Amino acid sequence: MSIKIENLTFKYSEGTQFETKALDNINMEIKKGEFVGIIGHTGSGKSTLIQHFNGLMKPDEGDVIVEGKSLKNKSTKLNLIRQTVGLVFQYPEYQLFEETVYEDVAYGPKNLDLDDKEIENRVRYALDLVGFDFDEIKDKSPFDLSGGQKRRVAIAGVLAMKPKYLILDEPTAGLDPAGRNEILGQVEKLHEKSEITVILVSHSMEDIARLVDYIYVLNKGKLHMEGTPKEVYSQSEELKRIGLGVPQIVDIMKELKAKGFNVNTDIFNIQDAKNEILKVIRSKSNV
Repeated sequence: MSIKIENLTFKYSEGTQFETKALDNINMEIKKGEFVGIIGHTGSGKSTLIQHFNGLMKPDEGDVIVEGKSLKNKSTKLNLIRQTVGLVFQYPEYQLFEETVYEDVAYGPKNLDLDDKEIENRVRYALDLVGFDFDEIKDKSPFDLSGGQKRRVAIAGVLAMKPKYLILDEPTAGLDPAGRNEILGQVEKLHEKSEITVILVSHSMEDIARLVDYIYVLNKGKLHMEGTPKEVYSQSEELKRIGLGVPQIVDIMKELKAKGFNVNTDIFNIQDAKNEILKVIRSKSNV
């Protein structure tokens, strides 16, 4: 099972003087259970791409195939596709509107005509996945919560639909450091304790390095490179050329290596760097 993108091309304002090719012959496959990152600078096509994953946008050329169902096929039911592929846009907390957290998270399941017991089960399930205690949070107003908590409630509203794939578009945008860590920690736990495939869209190299198993890099509407974090971040000069750079810790480890420290430079997050540096220090102290 997967989301398969085949030769996907999309143009804005096609046939006019303002025509712009936003996506150019994209091919990729995101398999069940993966944690995937999609990165690129502003205007690279990230948001346009992910809106094709559940049929919010239709390709001009090529196809999107979700678990064997072609979105080009007129018989494919888009409402079922959108239950399969959940999409959380930037600043999803702006879409909160009910008086209580319970009612907000329950909004989607209610529209599926589920009975009250199943709706409650889904709300419990979703709030648990984002790290909330059901009894403690359910009757609170979402507008009394912190920024990070509001965003987690908004994500729970999508999870209550029980998608198999969850797309998060810049989930930490606009949050302070505490809120960023709160959201990223919960996203990490979400993937660990569920079978949901997570697709994280970000321009933050640090966030991507911390979480994902595989990276797709977009540049000017094209799939510029792909691979594991090690494979992608090892091409640091090319990433910098297209305006992305690498996690700061990559440059720090290379600088330590250049100064004579025998450190592994294939490291992309702070915790691994800390462990590597401590290992080198201990080895020197034992000499």
